[in-house]
Amino acid sequence: MAYIGGWLFLSLCALTAGVILWEWTSLVFRRTDPRIFAPGLSALLVATALTGERQAGAAIAMIAIGALLAGGAVAAWPRRYPGSNPVIWGAGGVVYAGIALVTPALLRGDPQLGFVALLFLFAIVWATDILAYLVGRLIGGPLLWPGVSPKKTWAGAIGGLVGGVAAGTAVAYASVGVAPAVAGGLALILSIVAQGGDLFESAVKRRFGAKDAGSLIPGHGGVMDRLDGFIVAALVAVLIGSLHQGMATPARGLLIW
Repeated sequence: MAYIGGWLFLSLCALTAGVILWEWTSLVFRRTDPRIFAPGLSALLVATALTGERQAGAAIAMIAIGALLAGGAVAAWPRRYPGSNPVIWGAGGVVYAGIALVTPALLRGDPQLGFVALLFLFAIVWATDILAYLVGRLIGGPLLWPGVSPKKTWAGAIGGLVGGVAAGTAVAYASVGVAPAVAGGLALILSIVAQGGDLFESAVKRRFGAKDAGSLIPGHGGVMDRLDGFIVAALVAVLIGSLHQGMATPARGLLIW
């Protein structure tokens, strides 16, 4: 679907975002309350349509509105949502799902470089995950952040970083001839933030006493568990591309220097 692009890929992004919102609210509040899920999902659907019409600014604004409505719903019935900062957690789920919706869609929206930009991102995230796991299991050693993840090691993090940089550099150079130094620098940043996204989701799960964010994928947890690093890496990739050449062409801004 990433290769086909268009509304088919956008629909996949929307479905993924809806599942992530469901998993987030179920994780944080032990249930998916319609007071939170309904405004959040509505905002995601409208943002999907706006993104498809290349109205990225309006789509982001709609996600912000959905987050405010979800947070407002929690504030209106605070006793239903015990714990610290439930308003922030309620609004945060819409923002997190919105990032999963908009950022890959914005990258893929470039008809010339959108697919390559996604390949570049996927290569970095996948290689980072795979090498971090293999090197961590093989070498072991001191834990990266024991209070958040009991298994991730410094050796694994470094191994994942090397793998992500190598894979990203190879894809960018082979596809559009990006200079290895530039591609390697971008891959380094995105590999680091991908691991940060993994740690962020681990911290959320640890905060709410859960091993997995969901059970949709047998043996692998939920969609959030599979896309935690990708979501944050996609956000940073879009920010880099947009700051370089504007929000209308983030894929070009990411790859062409």
